[in-house]
Amino acid sequence: MKIFVISDIHGSSYFLKKVLEAYKRENANYILILGDELYHGPRNPLPVEYNPKEVAEILNTYKEKIIAVRGNCDSEVDQMLLQYPIMGDYTTLFLDDKRIFATHGHIYGEDNLPDMSQGDIFIYGHTHLPVAYEKNGIYILNPGSISLPKGGNKNSYGLFENGFFYIKDLDGEILKEINLK
Repeated sequence: MKIFVISDIHGSSYFLKKVLEAYKRENANYILILGDELYHGPRNPLPVEYNPKEVAEILNTYKEKIIAVRGNCDSEVDQMLLQYPIMGDYTTLFLDDKRIFATHGHIYGEDNLPDMSQGDIFIYGHTHLPVAYEKNGIYILNPGSISLPKGGNKNSYGLFENGFFYIKDLDGEILKEINLK
């Protein structure tokens, strides 16, 4: 199974369309969205082609493939436009023999991990920085941001595939990878 991971769309229809091209190219089974779908937030600049209503319409066409969590910029009003649930602060998934704890990162983060076991995966967004490393037997992952990357990083997404997690730019170039075995 392939799980395509995105975070921090922040209402950019331009970058959402670009990343959905990558989703199709990757032939992934599901899309995991780590929050901040529609609103850009008061600390962020307006992203390219800021159009939250169009973003909601596009995402709704993938509703049966989306697993999502709430970001710090997501609200009940956003949920009214989206046809899949986004209001949970986290979700737990299982991939092969791994438990994945998926969250946005504004409540739980690298310095405030939930209770986890060796071999578990903690994946989050929020910082707009791509991250892939193992610490004390727990994998810490962040796909970066598709619309507003920080720290000089490229617009990026993540992909769980065949026991690896890849962080790729929108053209599919691998920026980081980690073996999850």
